[in-house]
Amino acid sequence: MYYVVTGAAGFIGSNLVAGLNARGIKDIIAVDNLTRGDKFRNLVDCEIADYIDKNDFLELVTTGELDGAVAAVFHEGACSDTMEHNGQYMMSNNYRYTVALLDFCLEQEVPLLYASSAAVYGGGRSFSESREFEAPLNVYGYSKFLFDQVVRRRLGEAGSQVVGFRYFNVYGPREQHKGRMASVAFHHFNQFAESGKVRLFEGCDGYANGEQSRDFVFVDDVVKVNLWFLDHPERSGIYNLGTGRAQPFNDVAMATVNACRAARGEPALSLAEMVARGLVEYVPFPDALRGKYQSFTQADLGRLRGAGYDAPFADVGEGVTRYCAKLVETGI
Repeated sequence: MYYVVTGAAGFIGSNLVAGLNARGIKDIIAVDNLTRGDKFRNLVDCEIADYIDKNDFLELVTTGELDGAVAAVFHEGACSDTMEHNGQYMMSNNYRYTVALLDFCLEQEVPLLYASSAAVYGGGRSFSESREFEAPLNVYGYSKFLFDQVVRRRLGEAGSQVVGFRYFNVYGPREQHKGRMASVAFHHFNQFAESGKVRLFEGCDGYANGEQSRDFVFVDDVVKVNLWFLDHPERSGIYNLGTGRAQPFNDVAMATVNACRAARGEPALSLAEMVARGLVEYVPFPDALRGKYQSFTQADLGRLRGAGYDAPFADVGEGVTRYCAKLVETGI
């Protein structure tokens, strides 16, 4: 029996493959689109049984060739570019593909653990898993929102586990291929390495400079939650996956700069000291993002905790420090 990870060469997918390997699981079918071939690097240190292109995999699913061969599906594959405006592509890639996997998993009674997104909440200020708080601002968020509605309608008939994770701002190793869609922490690290300073947006939406706040969640914690649900197949539903703690971009910048300084044997600085020394700089808020930007996100973890997941989540200070140490070690 195989464990399937779609988007396996991507950020969260490759971390899940590594997490399964850490449990001794190597019978993994890695599914992805390697048109961008450099993503293969995320899997070099992992053990898999086979790699299948995402289109070939869907054909195997729909023709029945994988019937009886799959133990669980972790569906992380998607276009996650919130600035992608091709709705036809987004809905085909993110929505229809996922519906086909749901059909397969329900028919085979195979657990489906899939990536939803906090983007379903749009610009709202309430982040609990309830329809009245969902109003996506872009077609990416809509593709995730629409599939969540399908899951809600079909959970009552499901004879196997279906779990959707509304990821908040995930950061951590194996995201270098994402370019501009990589995490704030990744961009801050590279900005500091290249120019000796980190750039943040000036204040907007009533927030002071760099005080726009997000729920930043370390990818190691994301993997832990996924694997916990794998161990609890009786738990189904849609769950927020963040820390439950909003932290300002200033905190990410400060953690990044101090981690880089620590790697050079230099003492930690306060934010005020960083600004005074020009290590943190504020730039004008882009017009292109006005009305499309989430200035505040914070996961309501009530449903996740109610399901029984009680492990703590790393805050920005801990997670970004660990991440930057890894970036320094790998030289990325």
